[in-house]
Amino acid sequence: MNVPGDGPRPLEGVRVIEMGSLLAGPFCGQLLADFGAEVIKIEPPGKGDPMRQWGRHRKEGRTLWWPIIARNKKSVTLNLREEEGQELARRLISGADVVVENFRPGTLEKWGLGYEDLSAANPGLVMVRVSGYGQTGPYKDQAGFGSIGESMGGIRHVTGFPDRPPPRVGISLGDSLAATFGALGAVTALFHREARGGRGQVVDVGIYEAVLALMESTIPEYALAGHVRGRTGAILPFVAPSNTYPTAEGDYVVIGANADTVFGRFARAVGHPEWAEDERYATHHARGEHQEELDGRISAWTEDRTGDEVLEAMREAGVPAGKLFTAKDMVEDPHYAARENVVTVEDPEIGAFPMQNVVPRLTGTPGEVRWTGPTLGQHNDEVFGELLGLDEEERDALRERGIV
Repeated sequence: MNVPGDGPRPLEGVRVIEMGSLLAGPFCGQLLADFGAEVIKIEPPGKGDPMRQWGRHRKEGRTLWWPIIARNKKSVTLNLREEEGQELARRLISGADVVVENFRPGTLEKWGLGYEDLSAANPGLVMVRVSGYGQTGPYKDQAGFGSIGESMGGIRHVTGFPDRPPPRVGISLGDSLAATFGALGAVTALFHREARGGRGQVVDVGIYEAVLALMESTIPEYALAGHVRGRTGAILPFVAPSNTYPTAEGDYVVIGANADTVFGRFARAVGHPEWAEDERYATHHARGEHQEELDGRISAWTEDRTGDEVLEAMREAGVPAGKLFTAKDMVEDPHYAARENVVTVEDPEIGAFPMQNVVPRLTGTPGEVRWTGPTLGQHNDEVFGELLGLDEEERDALRERGIV
């Protein structure tokens, strides 16, 4: 999967200027870079993006998150709080297709880098603006992180068990969702510009909105039926059997046998073909009504067997089932290997660096992880010199004044 296709990468020739920091904006830039866009990441001189320090580190002090979130990008340093830095940013953006930013609304306008200013010189510009609450509305000026967007978007309320406070998902879900919708908006706007002869436009993504988009039928459940969906632990109410079941080894497997035909195969696999004819379990509705009882009987069967024995029985019967994968499982799994889901890229400091590969998979013009996250300002001379035409003396003067 990491081998390029016969033609150019699908976003080759698209220039993206990435501003902002941390996760929501940078993950959007990563997705675009994965498919061949030239992503020039602007970072403040000195420390750069805080993502350079976030996450677990190796003993040598190198973060293991930065090489992924900044993969395939070019890094330049630029002080956007100074007029000279703002002017250089305008020059860069005048030749760009997309700007990605995740500052608080109004910040770019304060620097003279708002969409109205930039699109006057570059009418085809697409600007992806990711923020906590979007660019409009009464909350737009409030600080908003991904965790707050997950709360406002509703996913925190339905995550976990009803007898304890709602937990967070173990990843930065809200930021990543907003970034993914931002990347979708970018390519949609580019398609409109190129195929329809349209102008550029703003892609406005609030983190809470990206979470809300995944919330299934929770809105009409309340508005039309008066029901507020809550936390239900490892199950979906009235969908059975679909749960996490214990094994003899003390770990768990997930089994999904809630469709009628699948449940028939499942019942035979566990040695109880009569369950498929039992009025308590014969239909989807009946199994939902007797969910707790049915899950108890299934648990009694699984906890007498190892996880491998349970999964083998399910595979032979054609019943969806799986183990709870850890990173160790992912690295060692043959299906992961066959699909090249984990790719190893050479990092100049760490060496061989395994990471998740590009998604989705395009058969003709696939994405590719070409390099890991760059060092701070690694591409200053290339971008400011070759692209903007600043000579070495000019670049040195900008460094001395703290502009780059």
